[in-house]
Amino acid sequence: MNDAIESDVAIIGAGPAGSTAATWLADRGWHVRVVERSHFPRFAIGESLLPKCMDCLAEAGLLEAVRHAGYQIKRGVRFGRSNRMGRFYFADAAGTNWDWTWHVQRADFDQRLASEASRRGAIVGFGETVESIDRTSPGAPRLGIQNDSGESFELSARFVLDASGAGRVLPKLLHLEAEADGPDRAAVFTHVADGIEHPDLRRDELMITVHPERADVWYWLIAFSDGRASIGVVGDSTFIANQGKDAAAQLRALIAAEPQIAEALANATFDRQTFSAKQFATPVDRLFGQDFALLGNAGEFVDPIFSSGVTVALQSAISAAELVDRQLGGESIDWQTDFEHPLRAGLNVFRAYVDAWYDASLQDVFFTPYPPSDVRQRVGSILAGYVWNGNNPFVVQPKRRLRTLCRLCAT
Repeated sequence: MNDAIESDVAIIGAGPAGSTAATWLADRGWHVRVVERSHFPRFAIGESLLPKCMDCLAEAGLLEAVRHAGYQIKRGVRFGRSNRMGRFYFADAAGTNWDWTWHVQRADFDQRLASEASRRGAIVGFGETVESIDRTSPGAPRLGIQNDSGESFELSARFVLDASGAGRVLPKLLHLEAEADGPDRAAVFTHVADGIEHPDLRRDELMITVHPERADVWYWLIAFSDGRASIGVVGDSTFIANQGKDAAAQLRALIAAEPQIAEALANATFDRQTFSAKQFATPVDRLFGQDFALLGNAGEFVDPIFSSGVTVALQSAISAAELVDRQLGGESIDWQTDFEHPLRAGLNVFRAYVDAWYDASLQDVFFTPYPPSDVRQRVGSILAGYVWNGNNPFVVQPKRRLRTLCRLCAT
């Protein structure tokens, strides 16, 4: 093994969280090294952003790097089940700074962010896998890394940010993973040449529909600007597995079972591999240590239903980068108070809405024909990703307020 490479900050993963944190810290003069296992561009889901993402991209100085990419504008969400439908537009939401965001092809989006991080001074290495971490020297963790050529080296840093997403590098190496206590859900998904011609289907909406017989099985349809779309289904893993012999067969059978999706994709060409994922809601015991922090999905991922993944990734990256900057500058940081507590508070808001979605009580809210304007504003703010807005009573007391709202709409 070669002598250790030294850096102020080591970041595991060059996805949205890693590239955002790298850009923010490099802009402030810190030496940042990003270690990414794959090679970009690479396929990823999590393509429907929320308006809160725009705030984070702007704060990190990354908005211009993606503004002219030609991504599909997204203005709201369309919920459907059988003959019921509800629409929420970000322009109606309370306390938001943006009334639109984007549907992004993540291969291109992530590549742009990583390229900008590199342009701003971060060193981004691809095809590099973190295999070990040595934290015996306080404040100077050492990562053991192997590249695609089989060469090994060490990266020594004053602080490590784990933005490895589903790879969850530090939770595995440091035994931070907690027991998953939620339902065992699975997803099957792909990209298609969508051929959408239905007049009621707007490309500037995220389309979410519910299985006609299973309220806990739902579909996403994310239209891109180039005539393609992301289509996926999430539900009980056993139910999904029983739909066909493989992921492609399962997805096609599920599409045929839901009339709105089947009609939307009547002219679609399925020309790409179908992927699957299982048990994606995995908790951790803690999100930080004296010399590390977990960002985005490397920490906790709640569920894909409300497109929270990239939002949490970007928010955690900004929050952690600010604290790392102060800590390396000599300040004493209370990571529990300033990072873990507020981040988990936002996650708990999303979790309250996820739980209410799967028990179908929240679906009554979405399908209420004429919800009060203040309800549309407050709930719309949650759907826009503003789960850290303390001025919204649905954020401050999410479970209690949501239970009351669901009871009212059910009657």
